[in-house]
Amino acid sequence: MTTLPPVPMPRPKLASLARQKLPCSPRTIPRSQLIKEKDGIDHYLEVNFKGLSKEEVAAYRNSYRKTICVDMLQGGYHKSFTELFALMEKWDALREAARVRSIVWLQRPLEEQPDKLDHFYYYLTRAEVAERKELFEDVYNNLYALACYFNHSEDKWVRNHFYERCFQIAQLIKVDGGKKEAEARGHLGLLFEEEGQLLEAAEHYEAFHQLTQGRIWKDETGCGLNLLACESLLRIYRLLADKMLENKDYKQAIRILIKASEIAKEGNNKKMEGEASYSLGLAHLAAGEYETALTFLNTYSEISTVLDDDLGLGRAYEAIAKVLQSQGKMTEAIKYLKQVVKILRNNLQFLDAVKASTMLGDIYNEKGYYNKASAYFQQAFDTTAELTNIPLMEETKVHYGIAKAHQMMLTVNSYIESADLTSLDYLLSWKERRSNIMPDPVTRESRKATLASLYETSEHLEELNGFPGNVPKNET
Repeated sequence: MTTLPPVPMPRPKLASLARQKLPCSPRTIPRSQLIKEKDGIDHYLEVNFKGLSKEEVAAYRNSYRKTICVDMLQGGYHKSFTELFALMEKWDALREAARVRSIVWLQRPLEEQPDKLDHFYYYLTRAEVAERKELFEDVYNNLYALACYFNHSEDKWVRNHFYERCFQIAQLIKVDGGKKEAEARGHLGLLFEEEGQLLEAAEHYEAFHQLTQGRIWKDETGCGLNLLACESLLRIYRLLADKMLENKDYKQAIRILIKASEIAKEGNNKKMEGEASYSLGLAHLAAGEYETALTFLNTYSEISTVLDDDLGLGRAYEAIAKVLQSQGKMTEAIKYLKQVVKILRNNLQFLDAVKASTMLGDIYNEKGYYNKASAYFQQAFDTTAELTNIPLMEETKVHYGIAKAHQMMLTVNSYIESADLTSLDYLLSWKERRSNIMPDPVTRESRKATLASLYETSEHLEELNGFPGNVPKNET
């Protein structure tokens, strides 16, 4: 939603006079001259401002908030006054509730924010005048301007109030083919989405999408409303599907993601189509339907390639690697993960690169290739240390430590199997130092040859034939 540019705020005479005494006004009366007692104020005004009426004196005596309300009533804007008064009451109640919950609370009282009161006065009174003339489109525009103005984190409840008012008025507009109602539906969908009410949000987004089908309407930024509706509906369907996948309701999640895919194709946007295919692939992976998952993920990788979207391609490859890993195709999974690490590092996505490096280390460690596992875990650890990401650094340090222990295990086993005094001395010496254990000089060459042959054989098998789990066993 785009914030509208500021408009000049014509003020009634009383409000103009009242603003002159506000602390934020450039024409402030010196603090020493501000006398709080009623008699003192009256005397000051009598001496310095000859000929002021009672109303003008009241403008100086009363708060700006009260002056705005009086101006509304004097101008005959009783409906605007009622709405503003209700909003001010809620504002005070929310401030009081926040004060009880938090000692440090920076939200200022409404009477200390004259610009907001000016906007209330200007747009509410204009909306009321338009409503009397049944110019409902003007009513909508004024209420929407207020919603845009209050689109800040501390004021979102005010914005949401005017979103709801816009929706009520939009249903009375019959001359625009439903454009304002479509916009209002989109705003209400956003309201419910932010509050976590996903089903209600989906209902409004579906109505938004239905109203914009076949239309060339655009919003104030020039973006097509139908495209916005497709994006919103796709987003809310993914959120709903995530909830279903958490509850292991795979069929329902896949069903709603298929709807999302259809919406994406209708939007004629390749990026949206790719995202929909990616979500469907992950859902099928969670459901254990690996071949179907690969189909959708390959579609996503193809679309990312066409769009020259490196990060999208990295996401696709990582998900494909997970599917292949679930199928036991470790060699293929590793090829994809190596591509993921390369893509992410080239695009400076170091945290995601740590995740991919850790996955590679896990695979190598599980299959007994401890040198490579240690190398990838060390790579992940060094990256987290550079990023000073302490929680992730602690996690990768554990992985790295486990891989190093496994790497040392072969040497330790060889000493134990030797069962001689020299080997025992080396083991005891290592226990005291807790450093890397080295082969002893007596059996150095034989042991070194044995260990080297183990590493070379395992890595050679990996490159040529894949992991032992992938190679058919010769039965004798």
